[in-house]
Amino acid sequence: MKTRWMALAAGAMMLAACSKAPSIDDAWVRLPAVPGRPAVAYATITGGSVDVELTTVSTPAARRVELHRSMTGGHGMATMQPLQRLPVAKDRTVQLAPGGIHAMLFDPAPNLQPGGWIKLTFDFDGSEQTVDARLVGAGDPAPE
Repeated sequence: MKTRWMALAAGAMMLAACSKAPSIDDAWVRLPAVPGRPAVAYATITGGSVDVELTTVSTPAARRVELHRSMTGGHGMATMQPLQRLPVAKDRTVQLAPGGIHAMLFDPAPNLQPGGWIKLTFDFDGSEQTVDARLVGAGDPAPE
């Protein structure tokens, strides 16, 4: 009986090792126009071999990061809704983009400059991935 459980556990670990994690590309951060205001992070997330949820984004370059969705409310007013989790379906692409889903970086470090880079860590159900994100000035064009 013990041998059967060990074989099942080994098989489960092999399957887990074969699953492909989501990938994160084109990460960038729009710096605030006014010091002390939040910066905003964007990226392209491509799902891996299983459905996951993005639970948090973090960076040492800001005190706090929150996921948000931009929406148009009543009377055409733009609003933001906080997101606790962001589903990322297997083999699907989710855009963190201006006017849509994005990560707000509150209290960004005052030494951040356009053209620089910061680390962003994306947590998918306990599995973390860290990427480099280019810093873009408030009035500068978005990276292509």
